[in-house]
Formats: sequence, structure tokens, C-alpha cells
Amino acid sequence: MELAHSLLLNEEALAQITEAKRPVFIFEWLRFLDKVLVAANKTDVKEKQKKLVEQLTGLISSSPGPPTRKLLAKNLAALYSIGDTFTVFQTLDKCNDIIKNKDDTSAYLPTKLTAVACVGAFYEKMGRMLGSSFPETVNNLLKSLKSAESQGRSEILMSLQKVLSGLGGAAASCHRDIYKNARSLLTDRSMAVRCAVAKCLLELQNEAVFMWTAELENVATLCFKALENSNYGVRVSVSKLLGTVMATALIPKQAAVMRQNVKRATLDEVLELMATGFLRGGSGFLKSGGEMLKVGGSVNREVRVGVTQAYVVFVTTLGGQWLERNFATFLSHVLDLVSHPRATQTHVEAVYSRRCVSFILRATVGSLLSEKAQIAAAKDICQAIGKQMKAVEAVVNDANIENKSGAADVAASQHVMVCALQELGSLVQSLNATASPLIQEPSTGLLETVTSVLLHPSMAARLAAAWCLRCVAVALPFQLTPFLDRCAERLNNLKTSPEAVSGYSFAMAALLGGVHQCPLGIPHAKGKMVVSIAEDLLRTAAQNSRLSLQRTQAGWLLLGALMTLGPSVVRYHLPKMLLLWRNVFPRSLKELEAEKARGDSFTWQVTLEGRAGALCAMRSFVAHCPELLTEDVIRKLMTPIECAMTMMSHIPSVIKAHGAHLKASAAMVRLRLYDILALLPPKTYEGSFNALLRELVAEFTLTDNSANTTTSLLRSLCHYDDSVLLGSWLQETDHKSIEDQLQPNSASGSGALEHDPSSIYLRIPAGEAVPGPLPLGVSVIDASVALFGVVFPHVSYKHRLQMLDHFAECVKQAKGVRQQAVQLNIFTAVLSALKGLAENKSTLGPEEVRKSALTLVMGALDNPNPILRCAAGEALGRMAQVVGEATFIARMAQYSFDKLKSARDVVSRTGHSLALGCLHRYVGGIGSGQHLKTSVSILLALAQDGTSPEVQTWSLHSLALIVDSSGPMYRGYVEPTLSLVLTLLLTVPPSHTEVHQCLGRCLGAIITTVGPELQGNGATISTIRSSCLVGCAITQDHSDSLVQAAAISCLQQLHMFAPRHVNLSSLVPSLCVHLCSSHLLLRRAAVACLRQLAQREAAEVCEYAMSLAKNAGDKENNGMNINPFAPGLGSRRDMHGHHQGINITETGLEGVLFGMLDHETDRKLCSDIHDTLGHMLSSLAVEKLSHWLMLCKDVLAASSDMSTTAPLGGEKDEESEKKDEMDDDTMFTTLGEEDKSKPSVTPRWATRVFAADCLCRIIMLCENVNKAHFDLALARSAKLKNPKNDLLVLHLSDLIRMAFMAATDHSNQLRMAGLQALEDIIKKFAAVPEPEFPGHVILEQYQANVGAALRPAFSQDTPSDITAKACQVCSTWIGSGVVSDLNDLRRVHNLLVSSLDKVQTGKGSCTQLYRESATTMEKLAVLKAWAEVYVVAMKIKKEAETKPKKPVKNGGDDDDDDYGTVDELPPDSLITLVQPELPTLSRLWLAALKDYALLTLPAEFASQLPPDGGAFYTPETIDTARLHYRNSWAPILHAVALWLNSTGFIAFESIEEVSTATPNPQKRATSIMLNPAPGTPPTTKPLQEINKDRMHLILGVSIQFLCSPRPEEPVEHVTSCLQALHTLLDSPCARIHIAEDQLLGVELLSVLHRLLLTCNPPSVQLLVTGVVQQIVRAAQDHLQDKRNTLNEEDIKEKDTSTILGEGGESGGLVPGKSLVFAAMELLMFILVRHMPHLSTKMSDSPTHISNRAQLPEESARLVAATVAILSDLPTLCSPAGCMTILPTILFLITQVLKETAVKTMGNQIPPTVTAALQGLKNIVMLPMAVNEEIHKQWTNLIRSTLASILEYSQPGSSQMLPASSFRIPTHQSCSVNPIHPFTGASHG
Repeated sequence: MELAHSLLLNEEALAQITEAKRPVFIFEWLRFLDKVLVAANKTDVKEKQKKLVEQLTGLISSSPGPPTRKLLAKNLAALYSIGDTFTVFQTLDKCNDIIKNKDDTSAYLPTKLTAVACVGAFYEKMGRMLGSSFPETVNNLLKSLKSAESQGRSEILMSLQKVLSGLGGAAASCHRDIYKNARSLLTDRSMAVRCAVAKCLLELQNEAVFMWTAELENVATLCFKALENSNYGVRVSVSKLLGTVMATALIPKQAAVMRQNVKRATLDEVLELMATGFLRGGSGFLKSGGEMLKVGGSVNREVRVGVTQAYVVFVTTLGGQWLERNFATFLSHVLDLVSHPRATQTHVEAVYSRRCVSFILRATVGSLLSEKAQIAAAKDICQAIGKQMKAVEAVVNDANIENKSGAADVAASQHVMVCALQELGSLVQSLNATASPLIQEPSTGLLETVTSVLLHPSMAARLAAAWCLRCVAVALPFQLTPFLDRCAERLNNLKTSPEAVSGYSFAMAALLGGVHQCPLGIPHAKGKMVVSIAEDLLRTAAQNSRLSLQRTQAGWLLLGALMTLGPSVVRYHLPKMLLLWRNVFPRSLKELEAEKARGDSFTWQVTLEGRAGALCAMRSFVAHCPELLTEDVIRKLMTPIECAMTMMSHIPSVIKAHGAHLKASAAMVRLRLYDILALLPPKTYEGSFNALLRELVAEFTLTDNSANTTTSLLRSLCHYDDSVLLGSWLQETDHKSIEDQLQPNSASGSGALEHDPSSIYLRIPAGEAVPGPLPLGVSVIDASVALFGVVFPHVSYKHRLQMLDHFAECVKQAKGVRQQAVQLNIFTAVLSALKGLAENKSTLGPEEVRKSALTLVMGALDNPNPILRCAAGEALGRMAQVVGEATFIARMAQYSFDKLKSARDVVSRTGHSLALGCLHRYVGGIGSGQHLKTSVSILLALAQDGTSPEVQTWSLHSLALIVDSSGPMYRGYVEPTLSLVLTLLLTVPPSHTEVHQCLGRCLGAIITTVGPELQGNGATISTIRSSCLVGCAITQDHSDSLVQAAAISCLQQLHMFAPRHVNLSSLVPSLCVHLCSSHLLLRRAAVACLRQLAQREAAEVCEYAMSLAKNAGDKENNGMNINPFAPGLGSRRDMHGHHQGINITETGLEGVLFGMLDHETDRKLCSDIHDTLGHMLSSLAVEKLSHWLMLCKDVLAASSDMSTTAPLGGEKDEESEKKDEMDDDTMFTTLGEEDKSKPSVTPRWATRVFAADCLCRIIMLCENVNKAHFDLALARSAKLKNPKNDLLVLHLSDLIRMAFMAATDHSNQLRMAGLQALEDIIKKFAAVPEPEFPGHVILEQYQANVGAALRPAFSQDTPSDITAKACQVCSTWIGSGVVSDLNDLRRVHNLLVSSLDKVQTGKGSCTQLYRESATTMEKLAVLKAWAEVYVVAMKIKKEAETKPKKPVKNGGDDDDDDYGTVDELPPDSLITLVQPELPTLSRLWLAALKDYALLTLPAEFASQLPPDGGAFYTPETIDTARLHYRNSWAPILHAVALWLNSTGFIAFESIEEVSTATPNPQKRATSIMLNPAPGTPPTTKPLQEINKDRMHLILGVSIQFLCSPRPEEPVEHVTSCLQALHTLLDSPCARIHIAEDQLLGVELLSVLHRLLLTCNPPSVQLLVTGVVQQIVRAAQDHLQDKRNTLNEEDIKEKDTSTILGEGGESGGLVPGKSLVFAAMELLMFILVRHMPHLSTKMSDSPTHISNRAQLPEESARLVAATVAILSDLPTLCSPAGCMTILPTILFLITQVLKETAVKTMGNQIPPTVTAALQGLKNIVMLPMAVNEEIHKQWTNLIRSTLASILEYSQPGSSQMLPASSFRIPTHQSCSVNPIHPFTGASHG
């Protein structure tokens, strides 16, 4: 391949390679030439131009393939535009001669096509330079157009388009000819030709004025005809043409208008024309409305879908501003479409039309309008709804006049209502909290309008209104509870109106279904309210026959919706529900039998509806409350369910007796039954399998169903990768919601709420905007198929065989269309069953079952319907998977091999080739290895069958499956497969897009198989790699978006395995171009690829993207327009009218991605954009700080603009972009260039939230990089040294401003993000000093901003979660010490004081909008904030007390507020703010701790919890409350410990005092809080008891937490807890308590030991040693007291004192009971952690090398603290005990001394040495040493110790400090022996 890289074609090299490889070699040379010509020196090119032209023109006649001819033409044109143009006319004539040639053979065709391509490329590149010759060229092309075949036709049309684009207005003389010749081809039978014509005419209309004036109607008619029987590509192209022509007719291009006097079309005319297509299709025009109605026949769906897309193109081309100005007109026009009788001839057609209109509204209003304009649009929609509703009310009230037209109006109005309400709901939901002005302005009357529709006579409209209310409530959760209450009230008042009962119950159900999207929920009592309403409806249903049906349905609907609230609510109503369910069904078989004979048709209808409703509520219960499904509950549920199953068999006779209108209700019962059974474990109903399976099989084999209904599940059961065969990739386009209607399956796209009202409360499937349950007939079959899959694995083999045989029989019996339907259903069921078997890991069964199944499947592999073939292949693979036997697989594979060798027809070749692919897919490479060779050779042969693109597609698809599943086993076949792929890529016509898609898939699979080997440099690997790159290049340049997407994913794979070989400089710009593609899959692929690139090489990616922007700029200035319709770019044009170039401005790729977030709705795409931006941010934000902060600021600034969006500034891009498509001379007469840089829509709230999150990430990233980011003085000096230095602290005002903008926005999510950012800023910058004003910090100047940002969060109507977050920020701000003036602090402090009043109001006093746990969250957040402030205040106070006092100033403890004048804070200033609140706070803190302690009890103690909740939680919301307590207990615990310590435990409020302070609800809580047994009279309890309880509470909470800290708990909780313990043990009272109960101390020590094992930070270890020291001290004090009392009592008897202390007389320490032992264990652990060689196990190991390095500072402090405690331990022992532990302690201390006594820089003595010496001193001075019994032993020990120390400090080791520095007083001189470790007590 390297030989191909030369300016001239290397002809020798070409001659030497084989014939097969030549096309690839030539293509590679052309690729190289394409890159090199642009960059080469002009003179070099001119020197070789003659030879190059010869070589290139020579290639024209060598019949090149499509990609080669495209590149060849491009290179020739480029060569002439760079070099001399002398010979260009010769070359042009040569091409024209070839085109005129009469040779029509297929061999000559490629040459002709290449000539055509060259002509097009010349004109496109050089345009008017070739001016004079164009009439001849055009005539020539048009002449050959008449006789050309389809490939020729599309190539000629593409060339004509380029001629037009290159010549612009200069070609006016040919315009009419081209138009006449091209328009007839718009209805060509080849789809590729239709696309090409549409693109050619689109280019033509830029200049040809007649197209949008005189010919306007004809163009429209042509487009409608072109849409008939079209495919997706044609619909996109034609709708683009139609929409653009209509837009131009309305607002013509200025330049064209100047040249001719043009009569402009009016908006009404244009819309009228479009409506004709929507309502009439392509069947010509009829003048009057009356005639229109008379003509029967339905509209062609393809035309309707195409025109729908054209409407969107029309509006998008005109731009957002136009839409804003004309929205009312446009809305009424679009809504009229759906009220027209032609659009709603049948129910399904009406649903389809509604979908289309909704699509038009969503695609325009949703993406073109800014948030402010969307609010205005919502008001217009409200008015339209109100107007319609008035008309309906007039007709309904006017019932006495029998007018048919009125009834028709009402029927039509329902569809208008559905579209308007759905759009209103979607608008409000996308606006989220920014929609609050809509609700708050009474003039809009949104709620009144929407609720009025709840009384509409039509169910569809009522449901749509309910749905709209749900959207409003989800967007504005504070409306949810009021809505519910209002609906409940109206339901009660209007009980006698059937519409009201139905409408308001829909609304309530919808609102309940929305609760799960509102994190704060609704009050628990609303559940009770719903149950009582539902019960009342069900009870009164029988009283009034006019209302029976509605009340029954409404009652059950509400109960079903209630279940979505989850177990915490349903638990309380379960017994009642079980009773209701049992009563709906007969109790016994006898009653069931008796029932059949009774009742009339109406009673039966009500009964069936009631039972269906009950089953639906059960299903909702099982789906939403799985935790409540105990065996007992399931058993109780089974009674009604089994009864329902028995009832099924009676229904047919009932229907016979009472009429067919009961069929729908009966079907509904079956649907509900199947649904609930599918959710229950099959074991529970295995007794009824036989009857059930009979029903299921009858259902999907259509036994009793005369309609040929098919299931909708088949596509979803087939494999996702097979989408290329099924065409289901349409599901992944922006037009999914309307393209669904055109799928061949009977129901797709016809989903609507009225098919199943229960879906109004269910969760919406991902990716759907509005729930769309399918029609009942389809839903029942779907449910039966799904249940069949669940049950089948549990059925006996005998029954399986019977069913499979029965299926074969059913297929045989049916004929024609019915047979197809039955077969589709059966296959879906079989696939569902096989999938069930695989999931259950069970097998298919013995030989005869397999045989029967095989016969069924093999029969369908030859079915003409591709979906069935696909399903059969899938079923075969699944069967191989569940049978799992090699012989069986071999048999199946052999059968397909034989078939493929003999078969010649397309159907069986495609079916069996897929079968091979599926076998490999499901059995994997290992299982199917022996068939690999045969499979590959057969498929490679089939893929070369050029006569049938279909066979090529299927065989290549299967090949890709095999490559994927075989993995490394495929390595041997890579080369032949690759060469075939390349050959096909170079020869298959581009119009066979499916073949190219499969080739792309194969290429990707091969790249994955070769994998990391691709980095290698061997000859074969290089060849493979270059082949892959060539393949990628060809697919990248294909005109189809899906092929391009495949190319991108191939390059992405290559980049993963061999990054050096992927050229980012060309890849990144092409990805940026695709970001504006109109094809969702292509945008997804581009972003996914960018995401991967940004992970590794973010800087390069951004750089290459910027270079693209620069190039685009240069080209425009040269007056060269980047042509929108280069052949390969056709389908990349954006439906939003984006210029084909790029919209990359100075904000770079990042700016484009931020902009995309405002338009894109696809979840996957948005999450990839977030990730890409995240990766870029991580690697670039710190270097390009200003750039990224600017980006975030621009996005966030939109929040402050919401009120004042500039009317003209944000001129919609489309305006200027549309004009870019014109010729260059008209470009400059239109809007100025500066307009294009403005974003088309101000950033939406979700994008702003993301920007706020980015801000927090930037702060975090800077923190990890450089200290100067957070130091103003350093930053300024760095900036002076190098102005390019960009440091965060210099942008502080921007940071604060951004956080402020976000924190005060309308959107709640943004407010949360803003407060988070503010907190981060305060934490990081609080300590940064202000260099110019010493003693001050830089944040001081922003206190007003901080106060202003926090104030709104404390207003009455703020949601709890925001207030909770704001409390957190308040405490951070107050505690940060930024503000030194008390009066300034008061602003923020008062916010907390006001919240504290709120906390004291007790439970349930004010009107509640949210769940009770929201109140819990808010109250605990306030208490936590106060606790944090108090902790900081006490810390400041303590520091002030420990400082040496300044001479005078005795105002320390007055509470005067006269510090305002003094700048320096008096020592306890902060405490003066907290002091007044302390009595209240301490009480509330203790109450909160008590709640927390109760809530942490294990589940088995649940019965001991107080029945009506705690101080801050209610029993119903206990689960959510737990989380809030978990977040806030630690600071509260610390605060309580500080408070108890500071008051010395003497604070004791009498209960009377408490009760005056708080209103009633609190009284009980407080009494519980202070005494564990509420039974005892509160006042009798002595202070000591109360203190004991408090101690137990604090210790209990701490020990419980420290025993098992959750990994997700922040380390701050651990430190708070340890600090609390330390503080607590500071007070004598607590020490006495812990020393009296020695086991408590031991327990605490062992818990701390466990904590050390799991928690590493040195800070935590230091705190632990502090707590241990406190425990040891407490024990020392206690022992001393005991000794003192003994000594006083009996000085004579010396013996007793020897027994006091641990170890008694024997000296033995009992592990688990001994405090000393526990302490030694823990201390030993710390020492070994920091000095591993202390452990004898370590030091004796052969690998151990003792290195005496200096310990890090933190470790040194820790070791010192440990040594100090160790030396205190002997005082806790009796003399005998003392001798047990001393050897160990002395050994450890001397070892520490030995290891750490190292000379330091300044001759300082390390802290460890000081501690060791002090410890030895303490031990030597022990009073016990005088004791006779141990004296001798003790003396020996001390001697040995000293000897060891002296031995270590031998003069030889220069490292040691000299021994003279160790001065230790001993009791007497002694002979010295070295110490040896006494290992008896060492527990290392």
C-alpha cells in the first residue's frame, strides 16, 4: 500500500500486483492524491499536471467502481482548480463524448457513470470558469437521462445538481429544461432516483423563481405523488424539498426577488396546499370542501407521514422567530388538520393523524423556541383548548336540538383536544420548574382550562387532560397535593355526573402515577383519602344504573393507581384490599355456575368491567409492592385469580346469550388476567396450567378471532442486531413516532391512551413521551404470548409436544393472509418460550419434542415474509442453545449447508444463511467450531451473488454474526473475508444501502476479532490494517447515514486497538460535521466516538475541531460556498436547516456540544455528550481556565435572561443558514455574518444545571493541581511572571456570580446545583487572605451576594430539599470564619433562627404539600446546621481561652451586642449567637439522637418502636426518614457531647419547663426523650439517672456506628463521632460512668480496634489514640479513688492495695474482660502499622531489612501518643499484673527508641524519642516498684532495658543520638543485662 503513496500513479507497482488487488491499489492512490493536492506546492503540481491528467483520464475508461469514480472526479476537478486550466475543455469534451456514446452494455456502464461524475465535479469546483460550455453539457446530460437505467439516472441527476450549484444564477437559461426533465422522475420506481431528483430540484429552487411561484401547486402535487409507496430516505428528501419550496414561496430569497417582480404567496395559501397533501394524499386537487368529502378512499399513510415531515422542514427553515410571531395561526391550522373528517375516518386513522400533528408541534415548538417563547406558546395552546371546550359545552347543553353536525363536531374536537393537551403537557414538562409563571398568572387560567376538559363527553379527551395535569404536577411538584385535593373535592361534589366521575378519577389516577417522579412525594394521608373515595365509588356503583359502569371503573382505577405509591402506603390498606378483591368474584364453583343463568347484558358488562378492574389493581399491586408479596398474601390473591380463570371458560356462552358487545369487556378481563399471572411465580398456579394454556393458545392462534390480528412483540424478541434485515432501525430515527405507522405490523404506531386507561398511572417506557398502549385486540395477544413464554418452561414434555403439533396443524389449516398472521403469532410465542427456557436454564425435551419444534421452525426458513424468516433463524439459534448437544447442532447446520448448496431462490438462500449465523450466535465459537470452515466458505460465496442484493445482505449479516461469535477462532479466515469486503465495497452500487450497512458490520467485527494485534508491524498485520483503513474510508464517504455510522464505529474500534494508525486530523472534523446530521444514529455514533477520543486525547480533539472552524471561515471569505449537496452529503443535511459546514465558533467543539444539549432529547446521546464534555473538562479545564469558565458563564447567564430575552439578538440561525445555501453573490445581501455566532436557543434549564455541575468539577480539578489556584498573592505573582498563567482565584467574582445566578433561578434542580457550587466556593476560598488588607480574607467582599443567594431558599414556598441544602451552606458560611463582624453575620444567622422556629412547630401542624419525610429532612438539616455552627463556636471559644490573655477586657461573658464597632472578634462572639437558642437546641438535638438510635435498631426490634413515630418522623415514612437521620446525626452527636461537657451534665429541664416551650405534639416526644419508660412519672427521675440515660444514648449511638461504618459514610462522620467521645470523656461525670463499668470501656476499646482495621487516615488514628487516652485516664482516676478510700479506711493493712488493679495477685489478664489487655492490643496494632519491623513475625522473616528512616510527621505524632499511653498502663495493674505487662511495654518502648532516635536537620529531638524517654521515666518512677514481692524482678527488668539502650547507642553508629542525652533517674545503681523481649503478653 505504501507504494500507492506518490503524486503520480506508480504504474510499475500497479503492473506487478494481481488483478484482484488493483482496484484497491488505485483507490488508495486516489485517496492519497486527494489529501496531497490541497497541501502540495502549486508549482510541483503544475510540473506534473500533464502526466497526472493523462493518468486520471485514463482511469475513466477502466470501469472504476462507485467510490473510485467519486474520488477520481474529485481529484480531477481539484487538479484543474489548483493547476492550469488549459486542457480542462478537452477533458470536458472527452467526458461528453463518453456520455453521448450509444453503447448500452453493462460493461461500458461504469465508464459512462465516471464521465458523468467528472462533469459534475468540474462544474461544482470551477463553476462560472466553464460558463460558456454549460448549455451543451446540460443538454447532453438531459438527453442521456431519458435512456439511462436507474444507476445512470441517479448519477446524472447528482451531476446536474452540482452543475446548478456551481453556476448559481448563471444557468438560468437551462432551469426550465432541467425542471421539466427531472420532475417526471420524482415518481421513478427506483427509490435512489427519487432521492436524487428531490436533491436536484432542491438545488434548482435556489435560483428558479418559477418553482415557488407559477409552478408551486404542481411542485406540491409532484411531491405528494413522490411520497406514495416511498421509503424512509425518499420521505426525508422529498419532505425537505416540499418544506423548503413552501418556505421560499412565503418568504422569498431577497436576491431572486430583486431580479424579478415576484408575487409572494400568503401564509394561508401555503398552509392550504400542505394541508391538501395531509388530508388528500397525492390524488390531485379538488376545489371545494364538499366535493372533497364525497370522494371516498383513505389517505395514503406514506404521503401523510411525508407531509408531516415537510411541515417541520417548512417551520424550521423559516426559523424560531417566525414561529414565535405566527404561532397562533400555525397552531390553529395544525389543529384543524386533525379535526377534519378526512383525517379521522377510522379510529386507527385518527390515532395516526393525531400522532402526526403531535410530531409537528413537538419538533417545532419543542426545539425551535426559547423557554420564554415556549411559555407564550403554552398560553396560546390554552386559549385554543378553551375555545374548543366552549364550543363543545354549547353543543352538549343544546341537546334538545337533534343536530348531527353538533355531534360530529364533538367527535372531531376530541382529537384536537388530545393533540393540544399532549403538547401542552410535554411543553410544561420540558420547561420543568421554569413553567411556574404559567400557573401563577391567573390570566392564563391553565389549570381551569385543563380541568374543564375533564368533563368532555369523549374519553380520549378526558384522559389527555388527566395526562396533562400529571405533566404539570411532575414539573411543579408543589402543585401535586393541591391538585389531588381539588380533584377529590370535585369528585365528591359531582358524583352524579358520569363524565365527572370518569374524568376526575382519571386525573387523580394520573397524579398518583406521577408521584414517583417527585422526590418529595405527597402526604401519607392522601392514600387514606384515595381508598375511601374508591371504596365509596364501588359501594354506590349499584345504586344508579346510569353511573354503575363509570363508578366501577373509577373505583378500581384509583385503587390501581394507589398501588404505585409503593409498600410504605399500601401496607396499611392491604387487608381491606384483599377483602375487596375476594368480594368481586364468586366464592365457589356453585355460585359461578348459578351466575351464568342470571343477569342481563348490562349487569354482565358492569360485572366484567368490575372484575377486569379488580385484576388490574391486583396487577398493579404485584408490580409495585413486591415486598408485600408474602406466601400468605399470594395465597389470598390466588382465590380470586383462580375464580377468574374458571370464569373464562363460561364467557363464550354468556356472550352468545347477551350479545357480541360484551366481547371487548371479556377481552379486557383476559388481558388483565394474563398480565397478573405473568408477574406471579408459575408454581403458584400450576394446577390450572391445562385450562390456561388452552386459552393462551386459542388467543394467539386466532381460534375464536375472525380478525387477522398480529402480535407486536416479534421485533422485540428478535435480536437487536437484526435490525438491518427488519428495517427496525427506523426506531432509532428522529421520526420514530410517525414512521412507526408505516411498519408492516398490524398495530405499530397506533398506541393511544384510550386503549387502556390504566396506563395513565403506570411508568412510561423509556424514550416515550406519552404512554401509548396498543389497541385491545393486539394487547391481549401480546399478553398471551408473553405469558406463554413464562409458563412453557414449567409444562410437562407431553403437553409441550401436543402444543407444538397443534401449532403445525394451525399453520396448515389457515390460508393466505390469515396464515401469515397465525404464523407470526405462533413464532413469537415459540421464541418467547425458547427465551424462557434459556433464562430458566432448562432443556427443550426429548427427541420427539425437538423434532416437532424443528419441523415447525425449518418450514418457516423458506417463508416469503422476511420477518418470519428472521424469527425462524432466531428460533433455530435459541433451540440449539437450549438443546445444547453437538449432534443436534451438527444436524441443523448440515441441513442448512445442503439446502444452500442446492437452492437457487432468494428466499431459501436468505433464510438458511441467517440460520447459520444464528446457530453460531447462540452456540458461540467453541460449540460451533467444527462447522466454521463450511459456514464461512458458503457465506463468502453467497455474498458475491451480485444479482440479488437481498442475498448479499443476509449472507453478509450472517457472516458478521459468525465473526463476532467466533472470536480468535476466526483469525484464519480474516484475510479472505477482508478482501471480499473490500471488493464488494468498491463494486456494489451505493443505492444498495443495506449491503453496505452489512459490509460495515463485517468490517467492525473483523477489527474486533484481530483486536490488539492491529498495533503490530508484521507484513500480514500491516496489510490487514491498511485494508481496514481503506474499508473505513470507503464507508465513511458513502451517502447513507447508517453506513457512515457503521464506518465511525469501525474507526472507533481501530482507535481503541491501534490508536497511532487512526488519523485524528481527518476523523475529528468529519465527526464534527456529523454532529449536525439529521440522522439520529449518525449523531449518536459521532458523539460516542468523540467520547472515546476525548478520554485519551481531549486536547488534540479540540484542536482539530477548531481547525475546522478556521477552514470554514477561509472558504467563505474566498466567496466559495461549501456546497450543501455534494453527492455524499445528501442525507447528512440537517432537518433543522443547518448549513452543511459547521457551526463551530470560537467556543470550539465544547460550545457545539453544550448547544446540542438544548436540542437533543435522546437519552443515550445526551449521556454521551455529558461524558464527552466531562472528559474534555478533566483534561483541559485547568489549562484553559478562562475558556471553560466563560463557557459555563454563558450557559448560566441564560437564567438571568429568562425575564428579558433579547427579542432580535438571538436571531434564529436558520434564517442565515438558509441563505447560505444560495449562491455566493446573493450571500452578502442578506443578514450580517455576526448573526450566525449566536446560539439559536438560549440554553435550557437542564443544560444550565449541567454547566453548574461543571463549575463544581472545575473547582475540584484546580484543587488537585496547584496551590496557587487558591492563593491570591501567589496567583498575582504567577500572572506577572507569565501573563498566560490562568488561576482560579483571579476568577472568584465570576465563580460567585455564576453560583448566585444558579442559586436564584426558577428551576429547582438549578437552585440545588447553585447552592452546591456556592458551598464548594466557600469551603475552598474561606481561608484565602486578601494581600492588600492584612487580617482579612477575599471572600469578605462577597457577603452580600452570599446572603442574597441564600435568602430565597428560606421562603415559605421553597421545597424542603432546597431549604435543607441552603441550611448546609449557611452553616458552612457561618463556620468558615470569613465574616468577622457580628452584625454582618446576623443576616445569615437570622435565616437559621427563623428555620428553628419552623422546627419547633411539631408534626402535622401546617398544610403539607409533600411527604412527611420531607419535613423530617428539612428539620434535621436545620438541627445539623446549628450543630455545625455550635461545634465551630465552641472550637473558637476554646482556642480563645487557651491563648495567653490580653491584659484587660472583661466583657468576655456579657452578652452585650456592642462588638459591632470592634473589628477583632471578642473570644466568644459566635457563641453569643448560639447561646440564646441552646436550651431549645439541646432538647431538639437529644430528641433527634433518640430517634436515630431507635431507627438504627435491627429489624427484629421493629415492634419496640414507638407506635406513633418519633420527634421528627412518622411511622409511615420510616424508611425514607432513616436516610435523612443517617446524613445528619454525626454533627448533632458532637454538639450534644460539647453541650453536656460545657454544662457539666447539670443541665436538667423539668418537664413543666419543656411543656411551656413547645406546643402539644412535642410534649409526648420530649417526655419519651428524657425517660425511656414513658410509664414512670417524669419528674421523679433524679439527675443522675437522666445523665446515665444520656451517656448510654451517646455511647450507644457511637458504638453502633463505629462497629460497622458503612463504606459510603463520609469520613467526617467517623471523626465527628470520635471527637464527640473525646469531648464526652473530658467531663468527670462521664469518666466515672465509663470507669465504673469496666466492660463498657473494654467494649469501646475493641470497637475502636475494629475501626482501625477498616479506616486508614492518620487523622482518624490520632483521634482514636486520644479517646483511648481518655479511657485509660478515667480508669486511672477511678482506681486512684478506690485506693484513696481504702487507704483512708485502713492504713495498717497493706495487703489489700496489692490486689487493687488488674491482674490481682496472680497477675493474669483475661482477654475480653481486661481493659489493659484491650488497650495493649489496640496500641500494638497502631505501632506495627507505622513501624512494621516491631512485630517479631516481620523482623524474623528472611526478606526483612531494617531501615532506619525518619518517620513522616503524622506517624511520628501517632507513635509518640501511643508510647505515652503504653507507659501509663502499668498504673492500672496490681503489682503482679504490672510484671505481666512490663516486659512487653519496655521492649516496645526501647524498640521505638532504637528505630527513631535519628539525628535530624536542626538537631531537634524527634517527638517519638521525647515520648519514649518520658515513658521510661514514668515507669522507673512507678510507686509500685517499692513492693517487696516484685522488687527483684522489676530491678532486673530496668537494668536490662538500660543495657539495651546503651547497646544500641554504640559509638560506631553515627546515626544514633549519643547515649548521654538519655538521663533516666533509677532507684539505685544496678548491674546491667541487655533486655530480651518478654513475649508472654505481647499480642502483636
